[in-house]
Amino acid sequence: MARRRDQVLDAAVEVLGAEGSRRLTYQAVDTAAGVPSGTTSNYFRNRAALIDGIVDHLQALDRREWEAFAAGTDPADQGELADAMAAFVRQAVGPARARTAARFALFLESSARPELRAPLTRGREAVLAWSAEWVRRFGSRAPERHGRILIDHLDGVVLHQLAFPDEDFDPAGDIGALLSGLLD
Repeated sequence: MARRRDQVLDAAVEVLGAEGSRRLTYQAVDTAAGVPSGTTSNYFRNRAALIDGIVDHLQALDRREWEAFAAGTDPADQGELADAMAAFVRQAVGPARARTAARFALFLESSARPELRAPLTRGREAVLAWSAEWVRRFGSRAPERHGRILIDHLDGVVLHQLAFPDEDFDPAGDIGALLSGLLD
């Protein structure tokens, strides 16, 4: 049961990331997931529930992916943290591009649809808590502030790379400089 739900959510993220929020319909998700018609509506009774599910799913995928990139990172080595973050960013604009585009599509849609802000705010608060936890491990004296600055920077870098792809993209140097400024 949970596996089918994840299959539907993966498809919803792909539809949203590839085709935008206007194309995010039950029928489009069912087709993309390769499931019988009506499956998505069985799990998510309305669009708000589907959006909530997508936000939670994106958050879980990002958390799992970040933990994999950051596993074994030495808190005494800011360079390792910068490298892990750069790898995460490259993943976000490469193999996980549809997922990243889906997230930004939701951000933009929330400016016109305030009802989306609650689940997105919940997701942002979770990401900010993770980032505060990580910069605290690396010695930040103001982890909430520094975590927010770091996440805002990463969001900007990712957005610009999505909009203006650079073949020579390597965010490690800038991330390292930002971490050094925040943590030294």
